[in-house]
Amino acid sequence: MASLGLALLLAALSALVMLPAARHLVSLRSGERAQATLHTSGACLAGQCQVRFEAGGRTVVADLPVGSGGGKSAVGTRLTVRYQPDNPRVVARQADVGGGGAAALTVLSGVASLFFLVLTIVAAVHLARRRRADRLR
Repeated sequence: MASLGLALLLAALSALVMLPAARHLVSLRSGERAQATLHTSGACLAGQCQVRFEAGGRTVVADLPVGSGGGKSAVGTRLTVRYQPDNPRVVARQADVGGGGAAALTVLSGVASLFFLVLTIVAAVHLARRRRADRLR
């Protein structure tokens, strides 16, 4: 039962969190390009990084979305970003608009989910055969 629960949890992580994050990153592929500076560093993959850049003549400080890379970069690091022209606070690193770490985590958690699901099925079949053999004795 624990492996089934883990399989369902990983499937939910993949389908409900990481897949939408990867799609969001890809949606910014056609956004406006700008040179930015890493304003706040942290766990960028968890969405805890900020960048500062110029858009429409004003300075914007925006959060990088969940699934972004660059977590090991220091504050002040220069990078290229893509942003939505009508809302410059929606931004992603140029390097992440292909899906970034979110796409990789979607695949990894999906594969892990399948592994635990197969493990659950194998354990259930093994237990059923064992019970049947015990009844036949």
